[in-house]
Amino acid sequence: MGERLSLNPNDSIELVASSPEELEVEATYAPAGSPPPAHVHPAQAERFEVLSGSVRAVVDGEEQELEEGDELRIAAGQVHQMWNYGGEPARVRWIISPAGRTEEWFCTLDRVLGPEGAVAKGEEVDFATLLEEYSDVFRLRLD
Repeated sequence: MGERLSLNPNDSIELVASSPEELEVEATYAPAGSPPPAHVHPAQAERFEVLSGSVRAVVDGEEQELEEGDELRIAAGQVHQMWNYGGEPARVRWIISPAGRTEEWFCTLDRVLGPEGAVAKGEEVDFATLLEEYSDVFRLRLD
């Protein structure tokens, strides 16, 4: 493991362990980030542990701040967002279970949104098709 993938131009994950039962990554969030879109994972639960720094999470409309040592569990189907609102980088252990195609989704995000990805190169990306392709592991919530 150990592969680093970009979630967007500022935030990344390092793959720690992968099995059908769970995917473990360590996320690094840049300071003063902005919230990702509200979303759900229809069949997967997530567990987060803040290793350093602080993050803000909104789960089912309730906002909370998490600091080093804090943990958060998100059930399958819960609407949520998480980002680093603070002035220092944040590191978070993130476990997704079952893993499903989440690692593949992260690889796709890296190819599209990473610093060397399609968007950075000015290429056109059909996000609607990508979201449909990975709707088993990630769905936007626009309500």
